[in-house]
Amino acid sequence: MNHRLMKLLLISNSTNAGEEYLRYPLPRIGRFLEGVREVAFVPYAAVTFSYAEYERRVAARFAELGIRLRSVHREADPARAVRRAEAICVGGGNTFALTRKMQEQGLMAAIRGRVRAGVPYVGWSAGSNVCCPTICTTNDMPIVEPDSFRAIGAVKFQINPHYLDANPQGHAGETREQRILEFIQANPRRWVVGLREGCMLHYEQGRLELVGSRPMRVFKKGLQPFEVEPGGDLSFLL
Repeated sequence: MNHRLMKLLLISNSTNAGEEYLRYPLPRIGRFLEGVREVAFVPYAAVTFSYAEYERRVAARFAELGIRLRSVHREADPARAVRRAEAICVGGGNTFALTRKMQEQGLMAAIRGRVRAGVPYVGWSAGSNVCCPTICTTNDMPIVEPDSFRAIGAVKFQINPHYLDANPQGHAGETREQRILEFIQANPRRWVVGLREGCMLHYEQGRLELVGSRPMRVFKKGLQPFEVEPGGDLSFLL
């Protein structure tokens, strides 16, 4: 398998505070998908609104890039649609709902095969989580039960999207960092990256790059958590 074929754009969040939906990542998505005419969209992280509404919202943004978007929920065989896609996009929402539906429809394996063949993959929030080996570093409540926590596994590390440093005054619960420290204690071989909002990871031609205006926080058992600035060396994650 040639990992250098993979093309991934893994985005922390779809929308920055006060902005329109998908506004900040759209120029980067456009450059990443240059030459692509149609994208297969996986809408299954939507819970409080319909898959059709999710498709409509994302399609309106992608139309600004001159790219058609077709949701796999309309297909009789979603896995087949993925296997024929020019590019794949997986939206955010609830990671457990997304994972269960993707597992039911064989989309984890179908996407894994296409990504390894060089088909571009764009995901945000839950769509970034499912690109990891597991979904165990999601922030979401397990509102439904998937078959397992295993995900696509296109990258070897775990992502925590929407990573927050905050510990609000009067809050006695765990911080995000404390929860990730628990994960690496139980999973000592795995790297975890805390991807702050407004940031994304771009993987292409064997190179992983942090894009955005903020550093990301990196965790591994046996190491003190540390920060990597945009443009910094991320080869240790590969």
